[in-house]
Amino acid sequence: MKIAVTSTGRDPDSGIDNRFGRTAWFVLYDTETGTFEAIENQQNLTLPQGAGIQSAALVVNAGCRVLISNHCGPKAFTVLAKGGVKTYLAADGTVRQCIEKYKKGFLKELADADVEGHW
Repeated sequence: MKIAVTSTGRDPDSGIDNRFGRTAWFVLYDTETGTFEAIENQQNLTLPQGAGIQSAALVVNAGCRVLISNHCGPKAFTVLAKGGVKTYLAADGTVRQCIEKYKKGFLKELADADVEGHW
């Protein structure tokens, strides 16, 4: 299973990016192989609108089943949910630390968006 984490950098020791749609990077972790890869989100950083939807599509198309982020708006949440991606609220720290917290069951799963769009 692949897990996507919003990140300020491209490696697992980078910090969590508080933004979802305009995160700088998504760091992906494969639970089966224990490997990491990074997907740049540059194309969505400057969009006037729709960044969350486009970023959600990127996560779904990468084959992820879990997203760890500090926030998720309503339109992005809908795209993720329809794509079979469960969303969890991140804690402070690095990508690697948040993945460990997820594996231990310490992160809260969102049942719906936690912020309004364009917050």
